Amino acid sequence: MKKIFYLKTCSTCQKILKEVKPGKDVELQDIKSEKMTPEQVDAMAKLAGSYENIFTRKSQKYRSMGLADKKLTEKDYRKLIIEEYTFLKRPVSVIGNEIFIGNSNAAIEALKVKLKK
Repeated sequence: MKKIFYLKTCSTCQKILKEVKPGKDVELQDIKSEKMTPEQVDAMAKLAGSYENIFTRKSQKYRSMGLADKKLTEKDYRKLIIEEYTFLKRPVSVIGNEIFIGNSNAAIEALKVKLKK
């Protein structure tokens, strides 16, 4: 499977998509218009090692919901990501059995290398 989970309205996601130039064999899923399934979130977390690894604390809802003051469990991270797409650290790319999470230079460069193969 080759799939990129992204947010169409996110300028960073758009910039990254232009940079990595995914081919026609890569499926793009706008997580706002096409909600992630629990199975998709579970698969991402399995590849990433935990739900916390695909969770972002940069979402405005993280602060507004008072989550910074709570001790979240893996179960909490899973529930939050499934219920609210803004909690997914974007973009998340799944290429075969590898996952590339977020917008760090290292993640983007590794994704570009993988997509060229």
